Amino acid sequence: MKLKHSPWVSEFKWRLIGAFGKWFIDLLFFSTRIESVGLEAVKPVLYSRRVIGAFWHSRILLVSYIFKGWNASILVSASDDGEYIARIIKRQGHKSIRGSTTKSGLRALAAMIRCLNRGQPGVVIPDGPQGPRFKVQPGVITLAKKTGCAILPISYSARKIKVFNSWDRFILPYPFTTCRIIYGNPIYVPEDADKELESRCQLKLESELRRITEDVDAYFGHIID
Repeated sequence: MKLKHSPWVSEFKWRLIGAFGKWFIDLLFFSTRIESVGLEAVKPVLYSRRVIGAFWHSRILLVSYIFKGWNASILVSASDDGEYIARIIKRQGHKSIRGSTTKSGLRALAAMIRCLNRGQPGVVIPDGPQGPRFKVQPGVITLAKKTGCAILPISYSARKIKVFNSWDRFILPYPFTTCRIIYGNPIYVPEDADKELESRCQLKLESELRRITEDVDAYFGHIID
């Protein structure tokens, strides 16, 4: 006979996952050397907190570590897999908004707009939750248009990494290696942008994210197909 777990047991499991995930990320990056590129140029945008951070699904770990405690609103998939991310980022001091462009999308976007308009920074993973890899979905452009917040492209890589055979080619830095986080040029979407301009902004963000990701991978000699 299959035992049914009570809601309390399930919640306890997820709390453990969140605590262990944060502990693992903290310990991993505490052991590494972290360099940054382009930070000085974007500090006024970043520290205004009127900003939407955008980075690829494969480049989550270091960015979440660098910005822990920022109380950012982060758009996270409503899927079961998204629960892992939601629990960890909660421990890191962020708020998860559950939804995506394919499920609970309109409610999630509305919730993100409210948070951004209250002065919280936002985060969108524009090729999540299931790809296509390195293809920007339009939700982040809508957020920027509705709130007036800048989109800040961010990426990172490391000298020694494990590249997983997943749809996103997720990277995991090795302990004690050197990491490099790179900030791209902010993208602004005018509030009166028409569909054509929105599409151009979407392509511009995708191009900038690809550029900085290729640059930081090339710095360490990586070519990730």
